[in-house]
Amino acid sequence: MKIFLKVFMESVGQALQQLYSNRLRSFLSLLGITIGIFCIIGVQSAVDSLERSVRGSLDKLGDDVLYVQKMPWNEDPDIHFWKYMRRPSPSYTDREIIKERVKSAGLVDYHVFLGFKPIKYRSNSVNGAYSLAITNDFEQLLGLKFEKGRFFTPAEYFHGSNKLIIGANVAEELFGSLDPIGKEVKLMGHKHEIIGVVERSGRSLISLFNYDDGILMGYETARKMAVIKGSGHRYGNSSVIVKAGEGYSLEQLKDEVTGVLRSHHRLRPKEADDFSLNNLSLLASVMDSVFGALGMAGLIVGGFAIFVGMFSVANIMFVSVKERTNIIGIKKALGAKQSYILLEFLIEAVILCIIGGVAGLLFVVGVTAILSNFLPFDMVLSSGNIITGIVLSASIGLLSGFIPAFQAARLDPVEAIRK
Repeated sequence: MKIFLKVFMESVGQALQQLYSNRLRSFLSLLGITIGIFCIIGVQSAVDSLERSVRGSLDKLGDDVLYVQKMPWNEDPDIHFWKYMRRPSPSYTDREIIKERVKSAGLVDYHVFLGFKPIKYRSNSVNGAYSLAITNDFEQLLGLKFEKGRFFTPAEYFHGSNKLIIGANVAEELFGSLDPIGKEVKLMGHKHEIIGVVERSGRSLISLFNYDDGILMGYETARKMAVIKGSGHRYGNSSVIVKAGEGYSLEQLKDEVTGVLRSHHRLRPKEADDFSLNNLSLLASVMDSVFGALGMAGLIVGGFAIFVGMFSVANIMFVSVKERTNIIGIKKALGAKQSYILLEFLIEAVILCIIGGVAGLLFVVGVTAILSNFLPFDMVLSSGNIITGIVLSASIGLLSGFIPAFQAARLDPVEAIRK
């Protein structure tokens, strides 16, 4: 053990001496390792951070929720676009039937997109805000949070009171520094009172709605101002969201909703469904393939840089062996075993590569810190990726240093001393 520690310390010293005495050569040789580790770990960190943010956003939406829509999430909509467009839009009646007949259903929401409608307050107006008609389960099902104010009361919802909830951007553009709560605005030719401002959507990558530019109104209020009842309404972008009741699985909910909707739509046994039941597992499977492809791209790009770096480190080691041939001969003449000489040069190669790898990791830390200020999600270098980078660097050192180390270990002591 003492001999191993002595060999290890000597090898570390030799590696540092190589770096110091041949700074430019060492820098250029280790540059490939640094770039390779930066590419591989940088891309992996970006993919991991993106995946963490996406999955965190998906978790907020719930894994026990079905989304009844025209289009499926796990298929490119352009492939069978007209097939899906011929389907009826999910309707309020679908929501009522599910609520009444599906025993495994808990909360059930219906919402319909009403387009971009100008909203006015005195001389101020906002034209880029979308209007959305929602039902009374929307707040609890979607986890709606408020910066100011509240959601509709049951009485306000069922009586179709002219009350609105607006997003943070709409509130800022309409009212500036004024408190929006209780203010009267004009929308779709009717006067409405603002009762709530939704909390900013923040940096969530995936959400059903970006509330910041939205205007929410109760379904009963909306149908007094627009024709949205029934499956034939002219607003095609509508959905029914169903959350499984306590004690029921998503599969039970899916089977029951399918049966109830097929019966309600009067579909024959051999007819295909005229609706899609989407859930987060469909998105998760798509995300897995996307993240896998991104990780593979980083591996390929970094692999080329590391491949070049391996030859550069091997070149350093061959030069190091040649420069120290007579010293190797003296060590062997004094009784040093081949395994010790082999170990000495392998450790030196590993140390050199780890130094290059650490430099690459430091670049990743710097770049992730900068990009986090501009991207809609936080980029971090995880401890797992740090360990991967160091282990990968050490493995490169073993591979690139083995042949020079083996050559040094096989030197004849007499011939080596003469050289």
